[in-house]
Amino acid sequence: MRTALWLVLIALVLLHHDFWFWDDPTLVAGWLPIGLLYHIVLSLVASAFWFCAVKCAWPVSEEDAKTDDGGSSL
Repeated sequence: MRTALWLVLIALVLLHHDFWFWDDPTLVAGWLPIGLLYHIVLSLVASAFWFCAVKCAWPVSEEDAKTDDGGSSL
């Protein structure tokens, strides 16, 4: 799992440095530049990636492992 997360992270970093939309005058829906739309989508994908990375790769603390009910241990 760690290898997959690293590969996706490297791919996102490489995709962030785009050069193919810099001189493209295309407008999406008549008002949104294609480069801006690309970065909006890339930001949403990066947010989903970090959500999955935290859920999958974050270590479980010993205290959380001891309490199975999820409540506070007073």
